[in-house]
Amino acid sequence: MSFQILRNMFQGQQGRVEENDFELFYMKSHGRKVARLHMHDWLILILLAIIEIILNIIHPFYRFVGKDMMTDLKYPMKENTVPLWAVPVYAVLLPILVFTLIYFKRRDVYDLHHAILGLLFSVLITGVLTDAIKDATGRPRPDFFWRCFPDGIDNYDKWGNVICHGESSDIREGHKSFPSGHSSWSFAGLGFLALYLAGKIKVFDRRGHVAKLCIVFLPLLMASLVAVSRVDDYWHHWQDVFAGGILGLTVAMFCYLQFFPAPYHSEGWGPYAYFRALEETRSNRAANHPADEVGMRAVGNSDYEPNSVQNDVESGKL
Repeated sequence: MSFQILRNMFQGQQGRVEENDFELFYMKSHGRKVARLHMHDWLILILLAIIEIILNIIHPFYRFVGKDMMTDLKYPMKENTVPLWAVPVYAVLLPILVFTLIYFKRRDVYDLHHAILGLLFSVLITGVLTDAIKDATGRPRPDFFWRCFPDGIDNYDKWGNVICHGESSDIREGHKSFPSGHSSWSFAGLGFLALYLAGKIKVFDRRGHVAKLCIVFLPLLMASLVAVSRVDDYWHHWQDVFAGGILGLTVAMFCYLQFFPAPYHSEGWGPYAYFRALEETRSNRAANHPADEVGMRAVGNSDYEPNSVQNDVESGKL
């Protein structure tokens, strides 16, 4: 009994339906129903987007920065290796492209809708948390000296705090070091994609196909390289990108598990809503055609199994 409990924890319970026994739920026939059921979720997404915009408009906390602290804040100002506009491209649009390609293959609108909804929740919740912490913390960036004193002439008040004379936008941005937004958004979007792919290609099916792991690690590698670039560009301290990565990946896991079983689960290849819709469809079909259902039960209880011959051939009995 204890072995079975441990097995269910790490492998997941046995699935209710095999992947090759799926139904088709088209966007045209079921899309409106799915969107209507999750109307409030989409409204919450709009609210999160508004909060994110407000957090980017308000000024961060201007933390005390003394002369002795400038030793670690005199790194040169550099351009972003990964520009800001590229973040939603690879962290949002790229995963959505993958979701859409899989939809055209499997024709499951529940999977497409929930994947997009979960992804958007992941990046927007991460964005709100990241920018709220940025504004509240006000940690100076590694290049803060040159943002504050672009001519290299520093100035301090009687308390020893900086009196900046640089561009106001540069100074405001210079107080947004912790945590890294590039890192958190990257791991929120690409981390969600990694979890999605892990479920779809059944990485944890215990068959030892390490190549599947390589596919799942690709999005995580991409997010990691983006995080490293933030340190190389002197826009963030290493603690900033580490905290941002942990934050984004944690939110991605929570959002993914709201819509999909864990990737190691035997039903990890589909969303919860798909299996509910499948049960509902089959129940309605059984109610409308009871004779067919009885006949199927009769065949299922007989000694003949349609796949028995194929199984015997594969096992060498025939």
